[in-house]
Amino acid sequence: MFSVSRQDFGPNFVFGTATSAYQIEGGQGDGRGSSIWDTFAATPRNVKNADGGAIACDHYNRWPEDLDIIRDGGFDAYRFSFAWPRLIPEGTGAVNQAGLDFYDRLIDGMLARGLKPFATLYHWDLPSTLQDKGGWMNRDIGNWFAEYAALSGRHFGDRLHATATINEPWCVAFLSHFLGIHAPGYRDVRAAARAMHHVLFAHGHGVDALRAEGVKNVGIVLNLEKSEPATESAEDQIAFDYGDALFNRWYLGGVFKGQYPEVLTKALAPYLPKDFERDMDVVSRPLDWLGVNYYTRGLYKHDPNVPIFPIGQVKGPREKNDLGWEIYPEGLEALLVRVSNEYTKLPLYITETGMSETDDTRRVAFYDEHLKAVARAQGQGADVRGFFAWSLLDNYEWAEGYTSRFGIVHVDYETQLRTPKGSYRAFQGMLHNTR
Repeated sequence: MFSVSRQDFGPNFVFGTATSAYQIEGGQGDGRGSSIWDTFAATPRNVKNADGGAIACDHYNRWPEDLDIIRDGGFDAYRFSFAWPRLIPEGTGAVNQAGLDFYDRLIDGMLARGLKPFATLYHWDLPSTLQDKGGWMNRDIGNWFAEYAALSGRHFGDRLHATATINEPWCVAFLSHFLGIHAPGYRDVRAAARAMHHVLFAHGHGVDALRAEGVKNVGIVLNLEKSEPATESAEDQIAFDYGDALFNRWYLGGVFKGQYPEVLTKALAPYLPKDFERDMDVVSRPLDWLGVNYYTRGLYKHDPNVPIFPIGQVKGPREKNDLGWEIYPEGLEALLVRVSNEYTKLPLYITETGMSETDDTRRVAFYDEHLKAVARAQGQGADVRGFFAWSLLDNYEWAEGYTSRFGIVHVDYETQLRTPKGSYRAFQGMLHNTR
């Protein structure tokens, strides 16, 4: 059980759990188009065991059971994502009615169970036809995304409690276009620089499109880390400046200040889109809330052998999850206070945190410590309004395939049997206790 109670976070604090479309839905026979993750997973050596998301957790068919699990756990909200290629198979143009019908059922099912729908428009499953046109490297994605956002806002917006444009733009841009770990798998600085700008440019266009359809409570979800230098040396301090700029300040500064960090605009000057500065008013459209995804910290060291960004990373001394990520709950506290003090006074939601682990007693301890970190951040003035556990279900964990288990509910992928874990029971015990 947890050592905190829901009353520790304030009377209107939202507790939820989170998933994303490609990781759980399956259901690819209803007219859904191809996505970049379908083709990335079909390419040898990209994903462990060549796993793909064609079936995943079969949430497309089993959503009533999954929503019952969320309700029975005492959660207030469910954070999910729409699949762009399910709604607009070619990315633009013709709409797939079966896709609209599926999300109608899902959202109405949440409302019937008293769950607040927190929707994300883009959680990494770009339609393949748009990738054929350059995807996030193409400035036109601002218009493509706006069309998709307008459809989503027009059809679903009045039933959504909150809507995020994009999940984790660092992953969309840098992880996927510079490091090549996620789809579309580029390892190219020019591709990355363009994607880093266009993902926020598209976000701004998406905000405008949602607002035009009357959608309320619009935000974005950023994955952020507690960046630190590996040592106190001057070189490692410079490496830390690069690392923090790449992971945190590019996205926070762009969205909330209309300004990218100079250390990166100088380093990326030959590769960024021409006259990108003219787009910053779009990038920094006003929002209603910010989602923060947090998992670990980054420790940066100088590495002169790395071009463009002369940095490397070292592993910290703390316990690790089974992916090797350091468990560092005080980083969440510091990060929330920093965001609140330096970037925005908007309401903050922990839209994801969790632990890849088979030993669920460690997951319970992880959540307990991170919940306490949130309460401490609130005590220092951070306006944190909610906490979403990642993830509801064991699911398709991208390049890790089905080998990594983040769920508070175990999934047997052969039978699709759902079995609540101790971490689910810990949330259930806390959330049903209203002393």
